[in-house]
Amino acid sequence: MLNYSVILEDAARTLPDKTAFIFGEKRWSFRELDQAAARIASGLKALGVEPGDRVAVSCPNVPYIPMIMFGVLKAGAIYVPLNILLKTEEIAYHLRDCRAKAFLCFEGTEALPMGTWGRAAFEMVPGCDMLIAITADPAAPSPFEGCPTLSQIMAAAAPAKEAAPTNPDDTAIIIYTSGTTGDPKGAELTHSNVMMNTFLLRDLMHYQPSDVSLLVLPLFHVFGLIVQMSSGILAGITHVIQPRFDPETVLQAMAKENVSVFCGTPTMYWALLHHDSPTAPDPVSIGRHLRCCISSGQSMPGPTLKAFEEKFSTTIIEGYGMSEASPGITFNRLEMPRKIGSVGTPFWGINVRIVDTDDRDVAQGETGEIICRGHNVMKGYFNAPDKTAAALRGGWLHTGDIGRFDEDGYLYIVDRLKEMIIRGGENVYPTEVEKMLAEHPAISLVAVIGTPDEKYGQEIKACAVLKVGASLTEEDFIAWAKNRMAATKYPRKVEFMPQLPMTATGKILKKELARRELARCLPEPA
Repeated sequence: MLNYSVILEDAARTLPDKTAFIFGEKRWSFRELDQAAARIASGLKALGVEPGDRVAVSCPNVPYIPMIMFGVLKAGAIYVPLNILLKTEEIAYHLRDCRAKAFLCFEGTEALPMGTWGRAAFEMVPGCDMLIAITADPAAPSPFEGCPTLSQIMAAAAPAKEAAPTNPDDTAIIIYTSGTTGDPKGAELTHSNVMMNTFLLRDLMHYQPSDVSLLVLPLFHVFGLIVQMSSGILAGITHVIQPRFDPETVLQAMAKENVSVFCGTPTMYWALLHHDSPTAPDPVSIGRHLRCCISSGQSMPGPTLKAFEEKFSTTIIEGYGMSEASPGITFNRLEMPRKIGSVGTPFWGINVRIVDTDDRDVAQGETGEIICRGHNVMKGYFNAPDKTAAALRGGWLHTGDIGRFDEDGYLYIVDRLKEMIIRGGENVYPTEVEKMLAEHPAISLVAVIGTPDEKYGQEIKACAVLKVGASLTEEDFIAWAKNRMAATKYPRKVEFMPQLPMTATGKILKKELARRELARCLPEPA
């Protein structure tokens, strides 16, 4: 038997009174968290949730999430977190696709009416048996007529005495991919998958008993859920939960709670670095406690990394992973020499290769698709055997990312296979171009995309945000880039924008930039 909920149970047994989560002025101990999860497990079972059933959850970053996740797992069911920005039709797709037995949905706010969208989606999926409301105020009545609240279910249930027995290869969590290459797919992560990753991450991050981790990454995403929250629970440290990313709020929380660990995407670090407010805490005071920062999601430009480390007197460690890998694949170890720009070396027990289009290994230093094999690789995509077979062909997870190994075995991410630009028959990797363009003193943020071109098939375009007070013409920027990179790489088109579109996890939405560009290039209808 192996049930992932044991990591919370162990923390509650060994550190019962230690603060597990801080949310505003409220605090929860590990014992309180585990007892709440046990009540949720009993309540779900009383409503008819059985081992192996899928329980979908749409909820922002609040302490309910660890309670619900471990409660679902204690019941032997499968936890399915949903992106909180999904609208009605999108939620309904996910409920149908994962064949959800139950749907727990936060009531929402005026700005983000998750409850309205969720209730409408539930009505569209007859196979989903129950809708449970999550209310901000535990004493509040249900906003969904005829549906109970999570608090009511917990109040009526006695804590489950023990977790349901599950096998290591049973599915614990289904994480949906973003759908950048088609409909979103549900990656089935087993209890063994996430357990191994959590143990390794705990050790790689060198947690200390006094650590306080600020948790602002969306917990519907595997980075926040496993890399940060779950590894921290296993280590028995304290988490400060933030419902959403706001630079001022994050900096204030860092100062108030003496935060020592922070995980974020490169755009979050960029926003914190450039936040200028008379009420913002002194970076020096934050840096006295901020010993370690983790970055993933996309490659961080060197200038941003160096400037953040200098301003906050800390160290940023980059890693690489994906939902289908539970999620860790490589990591920069604190005890090993760091190479800026690299995402480190493979996790223990994971094999990583760089291959060509025929899955043959390329020479050291050459680029190719990153594939991996090991305890981290998902069981498959839920109810999608053809997509599973394509992703796991030959027994290796094909990531769709392009990378290379250096002579010391450090991995460098070059780009996404699907985002590669082919200009006049030459492969151009946007991430490589972005890193060089980010060196310009007037550039704050930049994304590179391909734009349709009659002569070359695709042309290179830079979408850039200028630093506050900076001025730069398109012509001067192009000329600057032309002098610093090969003729096949520098952008011929530039668009300065006030901001770049981003996902909820802080990634630049290149597909949205590309969509806008394609729409702009299409001929006007007759």
